[in-house]
Amino acid sequence: MPLTDTAATRALRPSRPAPSTHVRALLTWVAIFPLVTIGSMLLAPITGSWHPVLRTALLTALVVPAAFYVAVPQLVRLYGVIAHRLTRDRD
Repeated sequence: MPLTDTAATRALRPSRPAPSTHVRALLTWVAIFPLVTIGSMLLAPITGSWHPVLRTALLTALVVPAAFYVAVPQLVRLYGVIAHRLTRDRD
């Protein structure tokens, strides 16, 4: 019976150390900047006449969840893979 990727088998794997605070801040910026840029360009035709506070509220309501739940976790995962390969190749 083959092992499946369950919570129990994931718990047995050695975990990678979390990126430093500085790396997480950079990864967050890398995720948010393009989302804000693209989001503001896409929303401009619809929200161009709105008060800037309302435009910002809508933009952040869309960007923050997208960054928090999708973009940042993917970037942290990618960073982990790259860091693991670099440390593995050094050894």
